[in-house]
Parts: sequence; C-alpha cells; structure tokens
Amino acid sequence: MKISNNRFLMIIIFFIIISCKGQQYPLNTNYEEVPNNSYLKDTNNELNPYIGTYKANFEGNEITLYVTKELYKFFNLYSKKYYQDVLSIKYIVKNSSGNVLQDTKNMNFQPDQIRFTIFSIETWPNNNLVVFYYGGTNCGVGWGKITLKKLNSNQIAWDYEPNSTSIGEDCPVSADKTVYLPETDNLIFTKQ
Repeated sequence: MKISNNRFLMIIIFFIIISCKGQQYPLNTNYEEVPNNSYLKDTNNELNPYIGTYKANFEGNEITLYVTKELYKFFNLYSKKYYQDVLSIKYIVKNSSGNVLQDTKNMNFQPDQIRFTIFSIETWPNNNLVVFYYGGTNCGVGWGKITLKKLNSNQIAWDYEPNSTSIGEDCPVSADKTVYLPETDNLIFTKQ
C-alpha cells in the first residue's frame, strides 16, 4: 500500500498534536508539580454542588451570587502555564431601595482579566469548602480570598477576607473604590 506524501504528513502532524496535549490530573493536584499545559480536571464533580444562584442580605444590601462552572480555564502563573476547571462567581449588589450598587453578572471578562473576577483556586471536599480568589474592584481595591462552605443542598456560608483596601497612586480619583461585597464571616446565602 502506497501512502502519498501529503497523507503521510497529515498522519505525522496528527500524532504530534496528540502527543503535545497536556496531561490530565485531578482537580486538587498542586499546579506547581505538573508539567506546563496540564489540565486539572474536576473528575469527581467536586464543584457541581455549588453551582446555582444564591441570595443574602447584609447591612441593608441584597447580594445575589451567580455561581457557574468554567471548564479548562487557562492560568499563566509565574513560569507555569496550565488549565483548570473552576467555579466562577458573578454578582449583583442592590441597596434597600433596589438600586444596583455593583453588577458583574453582565460583564464580559477578558481571558486575562483579574479585576472584578472571582474564581475558585482550591477545594476541600472533606470539609465542604471551596476557596476563591477575588481580584478586587477598580484599582484592585478589596482583592483577597473568599471561602464558601456548603452547609446543605440549599445554603452556603460566605467568608471574605480582603488583603488590601488601600489605593495605589495610579488609581484615578473618579474611580469607584467601594468594596460592595460583604466583608464578613459566616454570612448565609440561600439557593434560589
């Protein structure tokens, strides 16, 4: 059987592409210990119980969280490039009059955008916990860690610890620097 040069070249390219694809690892594998372009996959569906819309009230504001699962999110941290399944949170905060104070639900985030994003960075399935990174609001104000604890099928507990509420010199004076997310521990959100 004779194989044409073009067909032979296509077969070689196909095998190169397949062999270059990153390896797949369980979700909680340390990203620093895997080769570049690896995929940390939610093979045990650890993220699924958190997916949904949740509401809570805090200091007169109504907070609605929209928790979704994002597959194959790309990370480029220091010298490590990898993909990971994550939970992503968008939110709307309204005051007692129903006026929207902040809305990220309808924002279209760029792949490398950090500001306003909330995405999971690790899970603790035995403790029903997911830890998130929050990129902060304008100028990065309020960036920090959010932890969600699954209490039951309809409720989660929210803990938010901002790392910085200070403003850099390059932040425009007119930028809204208010952190609207509730800075508190054990705030209960109920699934809608």
